[in-house]
Amino acid sequence: MTDRCPARRSTDPRQTVGVRSPTDGWTTCALGHRHWGLAGAAGLLLHRPGDGGGVEVLLQLRVGWSHHGGTWGTPGGALHPQESAVDGALREAGEELGLRRADVVLGAESVDDHGGWSYTTVLATPAGALEPGDLALNDESEGVGWFALDALPVLHPGLAATLPALARVVSGTAP
Repeated sequence: MTDRCPARRSTDPRQTVGVRSPTDGWTTCALGHRHWGLAGAAGLLLHRPGDGGGVEVLLQLRVGWSHHGGTWGTPGGALHPQESAVDGALREAGEELGLRRADVVLGAESVDDHGGWSYTTVLATPAGALEPGDLALNDESEGVGWFALDALPVLHPGLAATLPALARVVSGTAP
């Protein structure tokens, strides 16, 4: 069953105050798309077996003031200078949802290269029980929930474009 309960808001000021990085900023890729993150960006796509035998993914509802606000996507954002995609995805998931490295088992990485800018999705599974109500959302998140791959809400356009390939990987049907 999908749990769409709102998670609790963090009261930890380290999770609610944005940290500016020299790589924060808008850029335009070779495809003409506008992206946040001068050194690229990364996000964490958590997945687990669903109750009905399929796969569920953990998605974050982006706050209205953010780029593509009101859509569901992975916790993620701009990479810091010299930061690996894995470290960036874990940092962002920590800031936005309160996840820690110990909460996840890391898997494959998938790179969506736009020419001069890329978004790396880091796949992971929960290391233990992980329910939305246990997470601590910061001000970039309006909600979080587990969703079956065949019953997804309105997705962030970038995730929507890459989800068919990602779904094959998390479902174990990728070539």
